[in-house]
Amino acid sequence: MRSCITINLKKDYIVIKINEDADFSNIVWSFNKKLPDLKKLYKGATTPIKVTGKVLKNKEIDELQELIKQKIDVDIEFDMPKGFGLSNIKKTFEQEIAVSETKFHRGSLRSGQKMEVEGSIVILGDVNSGAEVMARDNIVVLGTLRGLAHAGAKGNKQAIISAGILDTVQLRISNIVKEIDREEEPLHKQAYIYVDKDEIVIE
Repeated sequence: MRSCITINLKKDYIVIKINEDADFSNIVWSFNKKLPDLKKLYKGATTPIKVTGKVLKNKEIDELQELIKQKIDVDIEFDMPKGFGLSNIKKTFEQEIAVSETKFHRGSLRSGQKMEVEGSIVILGDVNSGAEVMARDNIVVLGTLRGLAHAGAKGNKQAIISAGILDTVQLRISNIVKEIDREEEPLHKQAYIYVDKDEIVIE
């Protein structure tokens, strides 16, 4: 396994850059390999660490932060969004655009309407109850998602769904389905939905 991180010493801090295409197991392996050598550079100093590069999930950020703290007790800054809101959608799609053609749809989908796209879709409006949107890759709804959204419809479990307001009763990514009990589940704003260990997670 090859290291997927690079370490650069700056004047006031140390930058650890993670390769954009690295998977998380490789990232953890690389940190475990590099941190002992990095610790030798400190010798009592408290130079803060800045982690950049690949956009990580909240729990991945927490795990790496704990991993670093176990080896080196310094301040750590992750130069990436912690929490995925609409303001960060652009950054994610900049990463995906090379491998996923993105279509933009202006307006809302009414009940009974169905939209299918081969790549990713950004809907500049709402997906109302009774409407359906399917995409081979990602689905982003800038308004309210009340209808059915099926991302990764051809088997892509890396696909995501994001919505300004999530008010639906079912989500699908690849062949994985999540039923939502509207009486028990809170109304999610700026929701980010993805698959982790074959389960759909809402943040």
